[in-house]
Amino acid sequence: MTSASESDLGQILGSWGQAFDGLQILVVSYAVSVIGAILILIVGWTVSRLLGRWVRSLLTRTRRVDPTVVGFFSIFVRYAVLVVVLVMVLGQFGVQTASIITALGAAGLAIGLALQGTLQNIAAGIMLLVLRPFRVGEYIDADGISGTVEEIGLFATELKTLDGLYRMAPNSQLWNVPVTNYSRLPERRYDLVIGIGYEDDIGKAQAVLMDLAQADDRILADPEPWAYVSELGDSAVAVTLRYWTKSPDWWTTSRELTKAAKLAFDDNGISIPFPQVTYSGSLELDNATSPEPGKAGVS
Repeated sequence: MTSASESDLGQILGSWGQAFDGLQILVVSYAVSVIGAILILIVGWTVSRLLGRWVRSLLTRTRRVDPTVVGFFSIFVRYAVLVVVLVMVLGQFGVQTASIITALGAAGLAIGLALQGTLQNIAAGIMLLVLRPFRVGEYIDADGISGTVEEIGLFATELKTLDGLYRMAPNSQLWNVPVTNYSRLPERRYDLVIGIGYEDDIGKAQAVLMDLAQADDRILADPEPWAYVSELGDSAVAVTLRYWTKSPDWWTTSRELTKAAKLAFDDNGISIPFPQVTYSGSLELDNATSPEPGKAGVS
């Protein structure tokens, strides 16, 4: 009995010794993996922050890049590095990283398909912020979407219309159409067209328009204003004053000069004809012989 007990005790102790040896090997191997993972995390975290700051600094020095895009790209680069670091950490513990990368790719594809419209707006927003076809405070027209730009975001652009209404347009609709920017260039041209009678003095009308242009300080001397006959219409001779002005002055100058031209033509005896309707023959009061409404003779 004693020898049997000693034999069983020896087997138990031997098993514990083997287990302890295996545990030591396991602890040592995983300790190395844990230490390596910690080092990878520290280095990766540091590199991600440094790269994010470098991208932010690089894009900030580029004047064409909007601050919104600067922040977006810096955060994107930082988290992209952290994802790579996470995959490397899992690889330290024997996890098959190839399957993780495949799963991340499949998840990214699924998310991209689900958010296709949103991603289009984000991509368009980035392009709008980088290329800057318009900026905040400029008046634009993009295929019927018009207004003064209030804010350019990654998803949509906010505008204020001429009649004071708020309008929000998805960035993809502004990126895929031609954009007319009325505020970007410092100078704009305007053609003031006024019809005068065939019996009026054309030279005098041109001189009156030139005097108005030269008397207005908002009209630029270079390019020089020009008055000319642009069309011989059915009932009037079209005299045009072409001039250039600063973009902020374009609207008020064109409206005020139109009024001034009418008053100046009246003072100088120059007529501005308008279409007239005359009736041929006599109008009968009898309902049986009178023409239908709107059927009167026009000459």
